Amino acid sequence: MNSPETRPVAVLFGTRPEAIKLCPVILALRRAGLVVEAVTTGQHRELLADVLPPFGIVPDRDLELMRPRQSLDYLLGTGIERIGRYFESASPAAVVVQGDTTSTLAAALAAFHHRIPVAHVEAGLRTYDMDLPFPEEMNRRATTVVARWHFAPTKGAAENLSHEGIVERVYVTGNTVVDALRMILESAPVISADLQSFLDRGPYVLADAHRRESWGEPIGNIARALAAVVDAAPDLRVVFVTHPNPLARGPADAALAGNPRVRVLDALPYPQFLKVLSGAVVAVSDSGGVQEEGPTLGVPVLVTRAITERPEGISAGAVRLVGTDFDRIVSDALSLIRDPAARAAMAEAGRGLYGDGHASERIADVIAAAVL
Repeated sequence: MNSPETRPVAVLFGTRPEAIKLCPVILALRRAGLVVEAVTTGQHRELLADVLPPFGIVPDRDLELMRPRQSLDYLLGTGIERIGRYFESASPAAVVVQGDTTSTLAAALAAFHHRIPVAHVEAGLRTYDMDLPFPEEMNRRATTVVARWHFAPTKGAAENLSHEGIVERVYVTGNTVVDALRMILESAPVISADLQSFLDRGPYVLADAHRRESWGEPIGNIARALAAVVDAAPDLRVVFVTHPNPLARGPADAALAGNPRVRVLDALPYPQFLKVLSGAVVAVSDSGGVQEEGPTLGVPVLVTRAITERPEGISAGAVRLVGTDFDRIVSDALSLIRDPAARAAMAEAGRGLYGDGHASERIADVIAAAVL
């Protein structure tokens, strides 16, 4: 077991979005003088390969949870067991988790069992609908219950916690995705020559759809709507990024494959995704991250979900909630594409909405003060 002076702060992540938002935190904790162990559950190993190198981070532990067709039950149960074994050997002084994934909940529960304090990055997001998103809404609420430090990205998220009786050790920090975005874009990422040539031929929409509740017919509606948008705007192009799962990729291919002004792609490396997003005239997305990244980059976002845990974007006028309704997507997309003034107003409304790029430093300062 490590001595109190050398006990690490464990930062756990399993998915690409978690890694994106926690890499700046890992770097900030190390700059603050803490020993940090970056621990991956191994869920998205192939997707993490493009996220970690730009930050110079190599996982200290890989818990190797991934298996084909894994269920949520397997991931949570096995995650708690393997993370718990890691805690027994490493005896961390604190555990840092992010957001609302199943790996986040597994790490928080294992830490609770081992009486290790939990720092929850991006705390306080809520839809108050257990089905939307599923299982993320339950994951983040349960994580709140066991967390010691609550790092809320916005005042609205902190107010959600206050309404639930969580008022101590709540810190409004901004969102660490802004920190990550700025660091990556400063490195001037390069996309493939073929994709760059496609994008250079005219204005384009970047679309992505991957959430579990979007699989099947909802993604089909989104894809068919984008096909109609392309037909109505002769100089427009679409890049549609989706999940390789057939329930996600299949409906997109059925509606869009073969259209010379559309590219349907599996997940792009994150630096390339940001580069493509930064040049889009509009983003159409069911992603939580894009709801933050788009406004930060000045890109209007149409959110293809029924409800969002990021209402500040809608309130500010940087984001519109359109759901998966065919007519609404077509109407809103075309109105923005044809109205530069409306796009400019949405772009201006979103800048600075999610912070100043120093959220990770604020988080590191709080944790360092508690454990050093």
